[in-house]
Amino acid sequence: MRTIAVIGLGYVGLPLALEFGKSRPVIGFDVNAARIDALREGEDATREVTKEELASARHLTFTTDPADLAAASIYIITVPTPIDAHKQPDLTPLRKASEAVGRVLKRGDIVIYESTVYPGATEEDCVPILESTSGLTFNEDFFAGYSPERINPGDKTHRLPDIRKVTSGSTPDVAEEVDQLYASIITAGTFKAESIRVAEAAKVIENTQRDLNIALVNELAIIFNKMDIDTEAVLEAAGTKWNFLPFRPGLVGGHCIGVDPYYLTHKAEAIGYHPQIILAGRRINDGMGAYAASQLIKAMLKRRIHVEGAKVLILGLTFKENCPDVRNTRVVDIVKELREYGVQVDVHDPLVDPAVAEQEYGITLNTQPHPGTYDGVVMAVAHDSYRNAGAAKLRTYARSEHVFCDLKSVFGRDESDLRL
Repeated sequence: MRTIAVIGLGYVGLPLALEFGKSRPVIGFDVNAARIDALREGEDATREVTKEELASARHLTFTTDPADLAAASIYIITVPTPIDAHKQPDLTPLRKASEAVGRVLKRGDIVIYESTVYPGATEEDCVPILESTSGLTFNEDFFAGYSPERINPGDKTHRLPDIRKVTSGSTPDVAEEVDQLYASIITAGTFKAESIRVAEAAKVIENTQRDLNIALVNELAIIFNKMDIDTEAVLEAAGTKWNFLPFRPGLVGGHCIGVDPYYLTHKAEAIGYHPQIILAGRRINDGMGAYAASQLIKAMLKRRIHVEGAKVLILGLTFKENCPDVRNTRVVDIVKELREYGVQVDVHDPLVDPAVAEQEYGITLNTQPHPGTYDGVVMAVAHDSYRNAGAAKLRTYARSEHVFCDLKSVFGRDESDLRL
């Protein structure tokens, strides 16, 4: 039985290493020494895997030493693929991981990529690095596969084995081997794509489609707000039709929906086509934080609350509910916009490590906001702790005259003063 090495132990890599590690030798590699130390102690900072689940992977070992990867013959690369400040794909982590694998690559080995990329990246960007670093020849000495991740952070219902997996390989035989490999842990089944490029394209449009649908309802929310029509009421009415898609307005961040479309548009522009609909959707979604802030300011002015020097409490910093991940969160756009109006902004989030918030965004979390302090309270992320507390409890943080903004439309219309 082949030994597997999983490179990158974040939201994607760790659950994968755990499932394979229940039945076969797995080397879990990450460059973050603190992350490896915590995993060895049975602690997962992402909260995706419990201590008991980690203990169940009896064949899984952890390392930060790239030399340890030489013991494997199948390498699965699950490193992040972010965008830079100019919204261009940043393949630096992917290239570094490919170099690390290339140094230990042997004849007959298979390198499988799970990181989200544009179509062609595996064979055009990563394979040449493997070849140059190892001195081996692609599809003669070593082979490649691509199986896009479909992890949904914070979702305790749709776990890795429960989500159907797309697989692919650089030759028909390798495609079959890769498919059978994943079929051994994915109870929901697999789908073998006809090529690596097809699998790459399938992944990048999954989130592009969601991004565009959310952009549509965000634009509808802007229109209906100008018409003084409650957007949630409209969506509830429209949702009575069997084929109406249940998307809701809101902030679109994270490392998938808010990022993946830029990988597709980058490749499209590289081949001479300028996308219009995809980028239009991105512009709408990227502007929703500033829009939400402006709506709050208008609501405060209508209540004769002096804006400059006012205090606002933002509840939630992560990019989605019940998840500690703050990567590419668009809540920071609300914070930035409010501060430009001269508003004093406090941010509270019980799931976020204060050191991470400070390091990533320069935000000092208020871990214990005082009741009766704020002119505005914004529930930006629908963590269960906020839902369960209820609107009345969340309002206690505010002064008698205030605006309570429910960005996620969690509570009833009569329980909030403002929502998208």
